[in-house]
Amino acid sequence: MRRGLVHLLAWLLATGAAVTLSWWGVHTVMAGTAYDPPRALPIKAADAATPESQASATPSERTPPPKRRKPSPPPTAGKQSPAPTKPAGPSPTPAGSGRVESYDTDGGRAVFDLGRTSASLVSATPGAGWSMQVWKTEAWIRVEFSSGADRVSVFCTWHDGPPRVEIGNY
Repeated sequence: MRRGLVHLLAWLLATGAAVTLSWWGVHTVMAGTAYDPPRALPIKAADAATPESQASATPSERTPPPKRRKPSPPPTAGKQSPAPTKPAGPSPTPAGSGRVESYDTDGGRAVFDLGRTSASLVSATPGAGWSMQVWKTEAWIRVEFSSGADRVSVFCTWHDGPPRVEIGNY
């Protein structure tokens, strides 16, 4: 009986030491890699993130380009696709620059000034509990709303014709 207790005590001490050493090693490695989640950029800051300004940025400072995805499948009977709506009140852009259209999504609202050969982002507002990120180039603008694992992208392109807007839930 005494011999069994000695073996049990030796096993408990060895297992406890192994677990402690393993935890300390993993904790040390993981503590150096932890970071805060990225925050949404204000639209003003996103304007400065043009391809020219990113060329001199270090790789960690560059905004990644959006991944091209297939268009979303047609909406199901229970879900309506967001339709463009005209903003209330006077147009925030000068007359003749294009038509201003608002796109409401589950993640927020994006408003674009759609001209004949280009477009510009007027505003983007995330919904409650959602964050937002904006990418801009000479041929497209992408506004991505995110909440946890949910992503909603409003993608405006005009590289091969007049501006068009696609909305996708990912």
